[in-house]
Amino acid sequence: MAQREVYPELPSTQDRAVELARDGAADGSAVVARRQSRGRGRDERSWASPDGGLYVSVVLRPAGRAALLPLAIGAELASSLALDYGVRARVKWPNDLYAVDGAGTGRKLSGVLVDVVPGAPADAAVAGIGLNVKPLPGDLPAELRSRSVALEELADRPVALDALESVVVASAVRARRSLAETTGAAATIARVRGLLYGVGEPATVDGVAAGTIVGLASDGSLELRGADGRRSLYGGDVRVGVGR
Repeated sequence: MAQREVYPELPSTQDRAVELARDGAADGSAVVARRQSRGRGRDERSWASPDGGLYVSVVLRPAGRAALLPLAIGAELASSLALDYGVRARVKWPNDLYAVDGAGTGRKLSGVLVDVVPGAPADAAVAGIGLNVKPLPGDLPAELRSRSVALEELADRPVALDALESVVVASAVRARRSLAETTGAAATIARVRGLLYGVGEPATVDGVAAGTIVGLASDGSLELRGADGRRSLYGGDVRVGVGR
């Protein structure tokens, strides 16, 4: 049976959920914190985790196709937010959700971090999902606030954290189960292609101009077209559009 742990504050929901996964926690078990003191994102970057956000890590078992899980969860969560809150979001490669305004400018709404936990009889994945819910506090760096947006700034109704938690956990579990199907990888790639943020726009990778975003390759890599032709990107810090 799935477990649920809720804390006023944790260093990291991800670290605690990894512990649960190693101890055999069932698929869909979740760790939730109202704030984190050492939240982490991709490549061990720190993740700002102030009050008013949702910070949840979900045990997904078995792992299977874990490399595609951030994209699959992003697509599933985008659909859920549109259905439940009237918010349209797009998937920013490789692991974020962006809300895009009428001018085409995107701001970060959510991020996904996936860790694989080896074990018997099958590996587990832990998906850490952070979602901006309340407007970000003014003491955060100005650059972070300008590049981020909160769900309550976009939603058609107030957002209760417990209800949103249920939506997020269910989205993660559905994404894992969809990937496990015979055609799950191909279906996920097709779905993300329809939601991909930044297609046709210039991008930088790790601060260096890298070309124009073309789309998503069949293996989940990001396709770019630059002066030296077309290439696939498998990692790096991608910024979309000039000055974004």
